[in-house]
Amino acid sequence: MSADPLIFLPGFMCDARLFWHQIIDFSADRTVMAVPLAGATIEEMAEAVIAVAPSRFCLVGHWLGALVAMEVLRRVPERVSGLVMIDVSHLSETPAMAASREPRIIRARTGRLDEVMLEEIPASALAPGEGRAEVQAMLLEMAGTLGPEVFTNQSRALMRRPDQQRALRNTRVRTLLLCGEHDTICPPRRHEFLAELMPQAEFRLILGAGHLAPLEQPIKVSTALRSWLEAPLRS
Repeated sequence: MSADPLIFLPGFMCDARLFWHQIIDFSADRTVMAVPLAGATIEEMAEAVIAVAPSRFCLVGHWLGALVAMEVLRRVPERVSGLVMIDVSHLSETPAMAASREPRIIRARTGRLDEVMLEEIPASALAPGEGRAEVQAMLLEMAGTLGPEVFTNQSRALMRRPDQQRALRNTRVRTLLLCGEHDTICPPRRHEFLAELMPQAEFRLILGAGHLAPLEQPIKVSTALRSWLEAPLRS
């Protein structure tokens, strides 16, 4: 793949710090952008990305950022040279999960954002080991920087997200799917299904990582991304 700019789209309640290792690693040889998820819906977030994106680019999205990447691809497929989706689900929100979000929004808006974030991404969704506490601390720091208003917008965007199976089945853009082996929010099995669904997709499991794979195993994620970017295109 040519050295098209990389656009990183952070996951739910994360900012560019989620991709700190990848941004540093790839900025030496190509243009790198980290675009915040601005807006109250996935559609608005996608419009904001398109507004600042160069004429052609490769998208790298984590969870909510990957859902926004799907929408960018749907709107401007001719501008997307590659798609990387990390710890993502293509399915729409279940009614039970959607119903659980409103009470969390209320709690987040009344000073309990840290508590709510540890329910959204619990320790059980991360890889076990000494690094887990450090990853959780970074998650809370990023969420605290973004604040309860962004939590509200991003939660409701997840609640309203569509099922993407039909759109992804028809895409011909080269795609890499990465998932931490311990991710219980968007488990590996879901990524394996996506790899079978999408004609140009391949799946790689990130060992020793959970739902925040770019933070938990930054070198493994960067290595997988680089080898995919530098691999020859399939005919």
